[in-house]
Amino acid sequence: MVAMNSAERVFAVLDGKQPDRVPLMELIVDPVVIEALFPGADWWDFVDLMDLDVVTCGIMMDRRPVEWVDKEQRIFRDKWGALQRFTSEVMPVPWHPARIESEDDLERYVGPDGNDPYFVDMARRCVERFKGRKAVCFIGEEVFAVPQYLRSGLEHLMLDCAMRPELVKKLTRISVEYYVELYRRVIAEGVDIILLGDDYAWKMGPFMSPAHFEKFFLPGFTTVVQECKRAGAYVIKHTDGDIWKLVDMFVAAGVDALGPLEPVPTMPLEALQRHLGRQVALVGNVDVDLLCRGTEEEVRAATRHLLQTVSVHGGHIMSSGNSIISAVNPANYRALVETTKNEGVYPL
Repeated sequence: MVAMNSAERVFAVLDGKQPDRVPLMELIVDPVVIEALFPGADWWDFVDLMDLDVVTCGIMMDRRPVEWVDKEQRIFRDKWGALQRFTSEVMPVPWHPARIESEDDLERYVGPDGNDPYFVDMARRCVERFKGRKAVCFIGEEVFAVPQYLRSGLEHLMLDCAMRPELVKKLTRISVEYYVELYRRVIAEGVDIILLGDDYAWKMGPFMSPAHFEKFFLPGFTTVVQECKRAGAYVIKHTDGDIWKLVDMFVAAGVDALGPLEPVPTMPLEALQRHLGRQVALVGNVDVDLLCRGTEEEVRAATRHLLQTVSVHGGHIMSSGNSIISAVNPANYRALVETTKNEGVYPL
């Protein structure tokens, strides 16, 4: 097998071909873990120093000045008009939706512009540093998260599907228009991969019936995927939870990979790979809890299990089951990376 660089390795997997070794990626690594492994490094430095194969930028790296609502409690108003709160983790958490209560509210609502100079510039800088060496990935959303920001959370949105279906369709349209424009712009700057991050499930199954997903969210989801591909990028779909009932619709929409996927007992990655064959690649999925509380040898064993049951068949990118939070033991993450590099060389 001819040696590949990181970008070539990732593209081989996404094109259904065999790379020289199993690629590595993470959505994001918390600064606490970065500092422990490489003092003084930032996220992009870390990608180089740890020799990951994918570098990410996007909405989880939005560090522009915020509109504080309660600075002491670290609550701010985001670009959608919803409230979010900074915690000890790198990503803020939703705190209070924008409360679009009616179609009249929606008519008066003015959302953000997808032609966002901040994100376009971020993508440009990432491309300038990594293009051709690493696979450049922009992380965003598609059609499900934004309607929750605009309404009063998940519960109200699910009720709207039954009681106010036209409102749901209008909310998803706002999201689609914003993200299609944003993704076109960053792909034009040279981004290789768009990773769509809306969560659709709990550990026990989807938030909604497959019929409701197909009716209200799949059309917009498919539009976002197809517009990204038309613009020249690969598409990876991430979601937490057990997505067995939705997975075939994600694949039919045209995604190139699924993941990182949460390691739930009802959806082992090897079973999903058997179901899908080589239609799409898979990303993941060493348990984040294991990376936090397990031993290095337990992490090595979990990584080897994925290498031997999933990577061996091809079409696999190694990562955690989500991202590297501040509670992850830095030595455990290093064990995941080292085991993949040392034991993930093809042929396995």
